[in-house]
Amino acid sequence: MNAKRMHFVECARKVLGDDKVTITRPEIAVVMDEISTLTFPQWVVGPEFRTDDRGVYHLPDAKGKYDNKEVSVETLISPEAAAAAPVALATAVGVMENHEGYTPEKFPGYVTWGNFSMVKDVIKAKIFYPMFLTGLSGNGKTLMVQEVCARLHREYVRANITIETDEDDLIGGFRLLNGETVWHDGPVVTAMKRGAVLLLDEIDLASNKIMALQPVLEGSSIYLKKIGKWVHPVEGFNIIATANTKGQGSDDGRFIGTNVMNESFLERFPVTLEQTYPTNKIEEKILTYELAKQDKVDESFVKNLVKWADVIRRSFYEGACDEIISTRRLVHIVGAFGIFDDKLKSIALCISRFDAETKETFLDLYTKVDDGISVEDIMEESKPSMDEEEEEEDKEELNY
Repeated sequence: MNAKRMHFVECARKVLGDDKVTITRPEIAVVMDEISTLTFPQWVVGPEFRTDDRGVYHLPDAKGKYDNKEVSVETLISPEAAAAAPVALATAVGVMENHEGYTPEKFPGYVTWGNFSMVKDVIKAKIFYPMFLTGLSGNGKTLMVQEVCARLHREYVRANITIETDEDDLIGGFRLLNGETVWHDGPVVTAMKRGAVLLLDEIDLASNKIMALQPVLEGSSIYLKKIGKWVHPVEGFNIIATANTKGQGSDDGRFIGTNVMNESFLERFPVTLEQTYPTNKIEEKILTYELAKQDKVDESFVKNLVKWADVIRRSFYEGACDEIISTRRLVHIVGAFGIFDDKLKSIALCISRFDAETKETFLDLYTKVDDGISVEDIMEESKPSMDEEEEEEDKEELNY
């Protein structure tokens, strides 16, 4: 052991007792509080000192021994792997595996719908069966996976994908921490080791660097060439990807930044689940629960919001408007109503992201819904007359 590590061991025993042979993270915090000059000892919480008890680590003696085993810096990473690392390594190189896992909390008032039961069946079975979950923005794809894991008490690791995401972000890489260069597992390796559910969120934003996950999507082990180690997936490990497209890009420009994904990559997902917006009854339940969180009950407001969103979605699907109201947007409106206690103001604030004309049209539409006009009458009223259609066609021909 080097002088820095020996110093920590001496301080730990001074604070915790000379007979101390194991140490936990809370005990490390106590030592650091007592002796403020110390930095966090990543080497202690690495795999070399891990005991059979979760969160408990061996505390070596001044000679670097524990349980009659001698530990040296070289055991943490091989010289060959250190030489292959694309960074200048410090004298002490460790492997940082300080992930505590993440079993999410249940979402209060969550309403099950859509693909929930299918996702639950797969995760409950603990089989490796990657799923590609696609649908328009704000319809609960990510929350659904999180809630399934919460109800099944399964660990859940979420990786948000962007155009900049590369192998280092996903698999892991070297990080400089407290003057020492340590290997840090990425979310993919973390999920594999823990048998967790890995959520690749917004995967259609990825570049071709995502192809580094090809072997992982086949359920295979991966070799971490930078540290010379194999990682084998633990039972229960699975991958779920979410996207707004089906990996074919966005021709209408609604989801700028999404890319056309490699066909062989997409082929490694056995199933694609299409997520639509909830039915009106389900959406009413969702908004009722959200209102209850604000200590409010307003059945008519909930019904009007759902009816309003339904008209806009129908218009969107028919090509009559370019924007849509998502379930997430309705939840935002309910949240604003809980703060401002003003329905129109809450709606206006939450749709201000749209252009002025669309905002005005949507507000006018809500007033019609609030006045009791039926969805069918509103849809009929919004359709252009035959004369208007002919006039529009004449204009197009003249412009051509």
